[in-house]
Amino acid sequence: MNKKLKPPGEWFKQADYDLGAADDMLKSGRYIYTIFMCHLSIEKALKGLYTKKFWKEPPKIHDLKYLANQIDLQPSEIFKAFINELTDLSVPTRYPEEIEKILKYYKKDEAKRILSQTGELLRWLKEIL
Repeated sequence: MNKKLKPPGEWFKQADYDLGAADDMLKSGRYIYTIFMCHLSIEKALKGLYTKKFWKEPPKIHDLKYLANQIDLQPSEIFKAFINELTDLSVPTRYPEEIEKILKYYKKDEAKRILSQTGELLRWLKEIL
């Protein structure tokens, strides 16, 4: 194994940490960062599975759909739709066009829903690990 290659388990430890940060952001009312950290959590988990499958560094991208396809992930329709949703939320929550506009859309209930679904998806991805 390449000494510089981050092991799959380390990717998942970081995914858990990011999910905790997402929960902290929810509690503090930073809802777009809740969503951003949810995306990052799943991205790291998928990169952990990529590393496990190919034993090489995953690509430096943020597209969850691409990563899932690369590792031939076979999610349920619900998880597949959620992966697509999180992918689509990546850019607007990282680089909002207008902060006030995005803050009006992503309220507590929406951020809470995304956090909950992220937790469910992460648990399923850990089963695959």
